[in-house]
Amino acid sequence: MKAFKDLNKAFENRMRLGIMSALMVNEFLDFNMLKNLLKATDGNLASHLKALEKAAYITFEKKFIDRKPNTKYFATPSGKSAFKKHIKAIESLLK
Repeated sequence: MKAFKDLNKAFENRMRLGIMSALMVNEFLDFNMLKNLLKATDGNLASHLKALEKAAYITFEKKFIDRKPNTKYFATPSGKSAFKKHIKAIESLLK
């Protein structure tokens, strides 16, 4: 069944699915926004962000705002494409 082939292991985790879902509907989100939205701990969120970054599905930009570090996360074009394919596969399985 083609739908199973199109499921992406990178998005099987609830946290990574949440991160990508949030980044698909927002141009970017910073670390604290994602942390609050997903009700995640710093360490848990950071490890899942790193996994998505390693897969080249997200990228980030670091800045300082009022002397405080701020990291913004963005879905990459390949990440958006892979995520859409994953969601279509889930939808296909549910039909």
